[in-house]
Amino acid sequence: MRIVHVANFYGPSSGGIKTTLHELGAGYLKYGHEFIYIVPGPRYLKEQTPFGLKISLPSITLIGSGGYQIIRSNRQLLNLLEFLHPDRVEVSDRFTLMKVGKWAKQNKIASLVFSHETLNGLVKKYAGFIPTAIRSKFVNWHNRKLASNFDQVIATTNFAAAEFEQIGISNLNKIALGVDLEQFNPANRDLALRTSLLKGSRYLLIHCGRLSPEKEPARSVQAVEKLIEAGIDVRLVIIGGGPLWKKIRKQSSNLPVEMLGYIANRKKVAEYLASADVAIAPGPLETFCLSALESLASGTPVVASASSAVGEILNIASNNPAGAVAKDNGASFANEINKLLRDSSLRVTARKQAELYSWTNTVHKMLELHGAKQPMVVTKRRLRVA
Repeated sequence: MRIVHVANFYGPSSGGIKTTLHELGAGYLKYGHEFIYIVPGPRYLKEQTPFGLKISLPSITLIGSGGYQIIRSNRQLLNLLEFLHPDRVEVSDRFTLMKVGKWAKQNKIASLVFSHETLNGLVKKYAGFIPTAIRSKFVNWHNRKLASNFDQVIATTNFAAAEFEQIGISNLNKIALGVDLEQFNPANRDLALRTSLLKGSRYLLIHCGRLSPEKEPARSVQAVEKLIEAGIDVRLVIIGGGPLWKKIRKQSSNLPVEMLGYIANRKKVAEYLASADVAIAPGPLETFCLSALESLASGTPVVASASSAVGEILNIASNNPAGAVAKDNGASFANEINKLLRDSSLRVTARKQAELYSWTNTVHKMLELHGAKQPMVVTKRRLRVA
């Protein structure tokens, strides 16, 4: 089976989208399928990778996005898809790639789209001045249109699925993403690294994620400020870059905060996550948050926004959650972080919770949706050079 995945917002410093594509590709290849992923790039380029054939198409950079790119020409994209003649099409972007779903239906090719965002949350955040009734009508209209253009809609959590369920979308599927349980592991805890990062402080906090408005990275800094005011000796390490870099650096200039920027080496990131006491995931619109799950796999409990999906991943409704959720303000985050710092047993709980999520399960469910049986070995078709 030839599976082609199209994704915008994929790039050298992108996080969740890139990880998802790579893990799906590696899983599909493992079961004998062919995987091709089409992403934005500086020019047309074909590259064979461990995750499948990567094809980059010329792109444009969105102003003010901190480097996010989208494919420049939908016509070029559709011409490429016609040439590739896929058996299945997957899409990661509900906004700019709607035409791919239409193309697939016209050509009688099965298609699916990942809803990586909560449209309801985005509209509320960026268009809150519009009356609620009008916002709701727009969100419902767009979600119905999305569902009608693709054969299947994938939501990774109940939180992400809610806005589709409330309008009765019948082709909705819930498939959780996974985590690399070998790469992200409590065994990566490095006491020498921890000591170096602490710089004399007692507790190490970590924020790993893109510094963009929808992620609310300022909340982590606000939490540190409140903790310091309360006499809690913490230090925060921020991993990630983005359009708010300068703003966050200015905000944290007089606080025990170190900004490391984007780190491409995933092994190094795993060491940082495992060496921390608590990870902070303040994004209020997160529909999954892979970095939070990677923190749990590393044995590090997480404090997340109560208005996001991360509470589901933390199993927050149980008697033994792998972290805590907080209201969307610095004081609430500081309070919840302080509680977790007192409970060292949470490291075991965090790891056990992460073990419920694996990329193997994700790949199996995706292949079931594609109508394939596992394991399956097929003869790969040879891709001619365009």
